[in-house]
Amino acid sequence: MSNAIVLTAFGCPEVLQWLPVVPPDPEPGEVLLRVRAAAIGPTDLHIRAGDLTDVFAQRPGDVLGFEAAGVVEAVGAGAEARVGEEVAALLPRQGGYGEFVSTTVWWPKPASVSWDAAAALPASADAAVGALRQVRVTGGETLVVLGAAGAVGALATQLARSRDVRVIGVGRPHHGSFVRELGGEFLESGPGVFDRIGGHVDAVVAAAGSGGLLEAVAATGDPSRVVTLVGGPEVALSGAVLSHPSADRAPDALALTMPLLASGALRMKRRLVMPVREAAEAHRLLESGGTSDKVVLSFG
Repeated sequence: MSNAIVLTAFGCPEVLQWLPVVPPDPEPGEVLLRVRAAAIGPTDLHIRAGDLTDVFAQRPGDVLGFEAAGVVEAVGAGAEARVGEEVAALLPRQGGYGEFVSTTVWWPKPASVSWDAAAALPASADAAVGALRQVRVTGGETLVVLGAAGAVGALATQLARSRDVRVIGVGRPHHGSFVRELGGEFLESGPGVFDRIGGHVDAVVAAAGSGGLLEAVAATGDPSRVVTLVGGPEVALSGAVLSHPSADRAPDALALTMPLLASGALRMKRRLVMPVREAAEAHRLLESGGTSDKVVLSFG
């Protein structure tokens, strides 16, 4: 047996409890990881609350967590990894809040990358790389990133800038210095943000929030070049593209971003590390707005 933070019911953070579980066995093409750190994403909170039962298969008795970092404990048939290897992993079936998890998506963790940074990278990298591909932005164009200081927005801003794309990052007033450090221009969020840009906008990535899509489509003149990571009725009304996590969205995202992170060429949102047994408190902290940091659960 092993232990995990188990979703015992849908509801408030207290439904997350540290309980014994049967560890998974790696299937062909999978590796089994002994988890050292697991990151919490916004979607985790909605799954726990029961808001996304029609989207995700997780039910009471399951373990949440889309991204983790750990040590390869066992290797399934056909998987190209070695026992003892340190890796970061994207977890399409979730399970990161457990001591052990199996997955088909992983990449070696360089020694220079901390466990918490490695755990916080996979889902954000997948979303950022995937959104930039879907929006088809190229060098010389102007990209607006809504939520540019968030975990996904920060990566999208830097990756776009590395391709000679002009990036206008939109966020709250206190995000201005961070966005500029990432290489973007900054605009404060609020009504009429696209009217304040001046000049043509080629593409928009909405990495946070659920508004502004109608204005974004009007600014670009092409709904296919407005990609959002957040669902809601405005997606259909605007015609914007909703970017869904999928096996083919950005399968090479970790391969592209981990070397950049290791070299210092890629910066991440600030992280708050908490013990895994405090997962319920971490959810409560995020829900209440008590921190804007990316929260990572440590397994010690």
